[in-house]
Amino acid sequence: MRTTLVRRTLLPLTLAALTLGLIGPTGAGAATDPGLFEVHGPNTPEERTAVAATGAAIDEVRDDSVVVTATPSEADALADLGHELTEITPSPVLPLAPDEGYTTFGELRETIDEVVAAHPGIAAQSVVGQSHEGRDLVAVKISDDAGVDQDEPEVLFTHSQHAREHLTVEMAVYLMRLLTDEYGSDARVTELVDSREIWILPNVNPDGSEYDMAGSNWRNWRKNRQPNQGTSAVGTDMNRNWDHLWGCCNGSSGSPSSSTYRGPAPESAPEVSAVADFVRGRVVGGEQQITAAIDFHTYSELILWPYGYTYDETAEGMTREEYDTHAALGTHMADANGYTPQQSSDLYITDGTINDWLWGDQRIVNFTYEMYPSSWWGGGFYPPSSVIERETSRNREAVLRLLDYADCPYRIIGEEEAYCS
Repeated sequence: MRTTLVRRTLLPLTLAALTLGLIGPTGAGAATDPGLFEVHGPNTPEERTAVAATGAAIDEVRDDSVVVTATPSEADALADLGHELTEITPSPVLPLAPDEGYTTFGELRETIDEVVAAHPGIAAQSVVGQSHEGRDLVAVKISDDAGVDQDEPEVLFTHSQHAREHLTVEMAVYLMRLLTDEYGSDARVTELVDSREIWILPNVNPDGSEYDMAGSNWRNWRKNRQPNQGTSAVGTDMNRNWDHLWGCCNGSSGSPSSSTYRGPAPESAPEVSAVADFVRGRVVGGEQQITAAIDFHTYSELILWPYGYTYDETAEGMTREEYDTHAALGTHMADANGYTPQQSSDLYITDGTINDWLWGDQRIVNFTYEMYPSSWWGGGFYPPSSVIERETSRNREAVLRLLDYADCPYRIIGEEEAYCS
């Protein structure tokens, strides 16, 4: 039996629809546009995976419910699972219009130019590819001699795979400034920059993020802006498009209208293909130079590690020591920023993610940071820009801890001789 669809209105309906991007510039909303719902009942990874298998994007996991972005057909499928749905309209504290305190793509390019110009010896930029709409995908390298490919451990930071997660771009700006402005004055930062090659990709989905903030209201947009052949639906979920067990396990959607659409093939999103080629290009002499990575997302205040495609800890390609290294390092970082550390699939199954690809394909110890806030009711994807300085600097120590262990992540469990000799 289908449960009743309950509406909870925190703002007038027209205002809520504007906030969610359900009403376009002409005032006509599309019947297939997604909405925001709390799905009551799911409280295990398996039950949450069944929710995700409908194509709805799980935005937040609560004790006995999940918050999802879902189309009307996906909401019907969730009701068919026996769950009660409550439609969420945003809190009055959330802004209707895009917050001008967040960095646009044009402003980001200016910031990168500024950082590199101010620190030419330790910072350099390169273009690793283009987005679907032709925007440059920029990589910023920070090292003691940024113009030279040195034999040093490399660390990768990626940001904004999901368009609406704008705080991650601010995290990239913070890291660029931290690692350059404090070089020479902070002994720890100086030592790490001298002994590592650090790659920051500040916005890998510029088309999507620009679209999300370009209108008169936030559009709640997650995917890239690539058209899908044979349908009017636009966009691929970049973090379901990576080429490791792509589409294997009910952890993504095959429907182009879904917020978790995995695309017609792995790496079909040009942005994913470009970043994957960049990472593969860091294999020198048969050895991957990148030893550790963080992919920044919002929200929920979590540190996640692979695998996402299976509930098992020691699945194929992940030994007990390798799992323990991820868990110990994830916990070590979480002790610094107050996030909750856990395996990705403790939430629900995902497939085709960068988390799984970086480890399963490239053997890079890596983590997903789900940044502030902890809940939709605390700001969700759109916290006010007044929190940027506080919430990016909150991750200072956690990121430095990853850089500390980049020479040999297995050192954190005492296995450096076995893995790093």
